[in-house]
Amino acid sequence: MSILTAEECARIHAGSLDVLERLGIRVDDDGILALLRRHGARDGGEADTVRLPRELVAECLATCPPAARFADRSGGQRELGPGGPAVFWTGNALHLAEGRARRELLTADLAMLTRVADACPEVDGMVGTSVADVPPGARDVVGFRTMAAHTAKHLRPCIFTPPGATAIVEMGQVLAGGTPLGQQPLVSFGYSIVSPLHWSATGLGVFRNTAGHGLPLMINSEPMGGGTAPVTLAGSLVLANADALSGIVIAQLLERGRPVIYNLGFAHVLDMSTSVALTGAPENALLQSAGAELARFHGLPSASWMSTEAMLPDGQAAWEKMQTGLAHATHGVNIVWGAGNLESTLCMSAEMLVLDDEIIGAIRRFTRGIGVSDETLALSLIQEVGHSGDFLSTDHTLRHFKEEIRHSRFPTRSKRDAWDRQGRRTIEEKAAARVREILGAEPRGYLSPEQDRELGRIVTGYLAALPA
Repeated sequence: MSILTAEECARIHAGSLDVLERLGIRVDDDGILALLRRHGARDGGEADTVRLPRELVAECLATCPPAARFADRSGGQRELGPGGPAVFWTGNALHLAEGRARRELLTADLAMLTRVADACPEVDGMVGTSVADVPPGARDVVGFRTMAAHTAKHLRPCIFTPPGATAIVEMGQVLAGGTPLGQQPLVSFGYSIVSPLHWSATGLGVFRNTAGHGLPLMINSEPMGGGTAPVTLAGSLVLANADALSGIVIAQLLERGRPVIYNLGFAHVLDMSTSVALTGAPENALLQSAGAELARFHGLPSASWMSTEAMLPDGQAAWEKMQTGLAHATHGVNIVWGAGNLESTLCMSAEMLVLDDEIIGAIRRFTRGIGVSDETLALSLIQEVGHSGDFLSTDHTLRHFKEEIRHSRFPTRSKRDAWDRQGRRTIEEKAAARVREILGAEPRGYLSPEQDRELGRIVTGYLAALPA
C-alpha cells in the first residue's frame, strides 16, 4: 500500500517550495546567512531570515548522492538508497527505565546499553545518549568514547556542541586507523531543525564542523501536527519537507556532494486530550512512511523511528513498535531508530532493547517475503510424499527450515504443560533474563591500547578546554 501517489508527492513538494520561496527560513548563524545570500537566497524581511528560490533548492538536490554508505569496525559496509534496505539503530534518551521508574542516564548506563546492543544481532548501529554525570558540553565526546569501547557497530553520536562534533571527527579518524573517513564512514552525524523553519546555531555548527569528510549527514525535521505544524497530515508533510529541503541546501553549500539522509521520520502528532507529543500512534507511522516515499521522490535515502509512549516494556510498547517499525520497513525507510526506546524516546531500557531486537528480526523476515523457485515450489516432493504423507523427515525440510521459519527467542511457542514446567515466564521476564545473561559474560574490548590512549588524550584535552 502506497501512502502517497506520485502526483501527491509532487503537490506536497510544490507547496514546500512555495513556503521556502515566500516565507523562507530563520538562520541563527551569520556565516550561513551570508553563504545562502551569496548563492541567491533573498532577504526574508528580518535580519536573520532568508527566502530560498526554488532554483537553489533544485540545484542543491541535484548535487546530493543517491545513496549513503555506513561502515562498522568489523569490516562491514552498507550502501543505503531510496526504497531500502532498512537498517536498525538504537535510540537516544535522557533517562534509563528501571521497572516502573526511571532515573537519569549515566556513563556506566550507556556502556551497559552498548554492550547489550552489541549482543543484539538485528541491531546495526549504536546511537549516543545524554549522560548526566558529565558536563553538558562534553556529553557527546565522552559518550562517543564509551560507545567505541563496547561495540564495533556503526556509531551515531548525538551532538551537543559544534566543538564536540569536531572532536568526534578526530576520534573517528583514530578508529579508522589511517583510512579516510569518507572511505570508511564509521561515524555519521545529523541534527534537527527547530520546526517550523528555524535552524539553530548549534545545528548549523554541527553541519559546518563535520563538512569536508564525505560523512553521511541526517537532516531531521520534527514537526508536531497540531502544535508546531498543521494538524492535517498533508500540511505537516508540506512543512516537514520544507524543513528538510532547507537543511539539504545548507549541507550542500558547505560540502558539495555530501551524502544526506532525508528524515521526516521524527514527526510527531499532538494528542489533544493530554498534550503529549505522540511517537507511536498510527499517524506517526503514516507520516514517517510518507516521508520515505517523499525521499524516493527526491532520490534520497530516508530515516524514521520506531517508538512508543509506553513507560515500560509491555504490550503497548511491543504493539506500537511493531506497528511503526513494520510500516517503515515495508515502505522503504533506510534507517530506523529507536531500538530500546520508551516513553516517547525519553527513556532507554535494556529489556526493551532485546525485545526490539526480536521485533526487528520478525520485521526482516516479513519484508524478505516468499521466494518462489523450482526448489521452493517443491512440486516433485509433493508428488513423492503423496496423500496423508510426512514432510518432516525429508531432505527438503532439513535444507530449508532454518531460512523459512524464523526461530525466535522470547515468544511462548510451547504447549501449556511445557510452559508450566519452564516457570510460566512472561516475555518481559525472558527479556530481563537475557539482559542478565549478556551482562554476566566477559565484556569484549573494541579498542586497541593505542586507540584507547589516543581517544583518552582527545577527551582529556576537550574536557580541559571547557569553560569553568
